[in-house]
Amino acid sequence: MKIAVDIDDTLNVLERVRYAGEYIRRNDLPFRLKDPDANAFVDVYDWTLDDVLKFVHEGGGITAFTDAPVRKGAREALTRWKEEGHTVVILTSRLPSWFSNPEKISRDWLEKRRIPYDELVADCQEKGKYCAEHGIDVLVDDRLEHCLSAQSYGVHAVLAVSKATVARAREVRYGGANWQQIDMAVQHIAGLIARRKLL
Repeated sequence: MKIAVDIDDTLNVLERVRYAGEYIRRNDLPFRLKDPDANAFVDVYDWTLDDVLKFVHEGGGITAFTDAPVRKGAREALTRWKEEGHTVVILTSRLPSWFSNPEKISRDWLEKRRIPYDELVADCQEKGKYCAEHGIDVLVDDRLEHCLSAQSYGVHAVLAVSKATVARAREVRYGGANWQQIDMAVQHIAGLIARRKLL
């Protein structure tokens, strides 16, 4: 089975309020907290995308990504999937406009944290379509739109549920608020696929 896994807010914990808040205070900027649970920097404070890009490029915002801790249980789940013979594809939508080299920054983060994988794909904006075109059976992602897209293409999706998505989590067939639950959902899907192959 091929499993695609997102990085930000799925494998890691991005502390957006902390990093952006420190930058805003340090520079005495007028931005106010808008949504502390948002899963995109541009939605956390009442600032524009240009403000966010300035924070990322000049204000040290990149460290929110490079120093982000691994979510508890993520490394262990991916290790087990690899041991069971599954192919793990890291599938991130990190853009070159944010990270001059999103693949290198992602690879460095994964290797530093000893997260096993077979392939890394960065700058993927249409994950559902990518999964369908590349024979991926399962997508694990925190973004509702990526999971719904995957489902529309007939790809199993597992939503890494967060405060930002909990209200609409039922729209995705499988999900988990932690990596134990995510792992259980993936194992369940693996069982379904194995049984289907036997029929």
